[in-house]
Amino acid sequence: MSQNDLVDVIELPRPQKAGISLSSIVLIIGILSVAVVFAIALARQRETQPTSGPAPVFNFTTFNGETYSLSDFRGKVVVLNFWAGWCEPCKDEAPALQSTWEYFQSQNADVVYIGIAYADNGPSSLKFLSDFGITYLNAPDLGTRISDMYNIRGVPETFIIDKNGNVVEFILAGVNQEKLLRSVNRALALSNEGGAG
Repeated sequence: MSQNDLVDVIELPRPQKAGISLSSIVLIIGILSVAVVFAIALARQRETQPTSGPAPVFNFTTFNGETYSLSDFRGKVVVLNFWAGWCEPCKDEAPALQSTWEYFQSQNADVVYIGIAYADNGPSSLKFLSDFGITYLNAPDLGTRISDMYNIRGVPETFIIDKNGNVVEFILAGVNQEKLLRSVNRALALSNEGGAG
């Protein structure tokens, strides 16, 4: 065998094709997807409930089947309360919400109360409304769509919205009658000073 024949027998390694395999692409997409989910979760943790500025506008259908938008109540102070039938502090504050609602109605004040049932089922919500004789507008928050807009972290949470549609106060935890009267009267006074209405 000659030296030239030896060269023919030895095969040199072939260069690999440039590029990424399908499994590598799938792995990279999976890692990027997880990173995006974590980034969104971290961003959501940093978001807080609105304490000033325009209140997020939402549409809702009450337990009675009436459909509204928050914007329908421009020119009125809105008490927006997030609650649930399973929530003990919500039960504690329910009489104060109802009694102050009745008070402002008797005064013909430009005030609207809206209750949003957070992560609650229909029968539980309806029992809560019946047990406490709640007569102001109340609606389920299907899929927590409204709660997400307000970055609700738990219930109860209440927002006082002025006649111009701006959040003027955020109340974390339960409210009492004195606090509600003071907060709503303050919002009415601020709205009147600002020429709303």
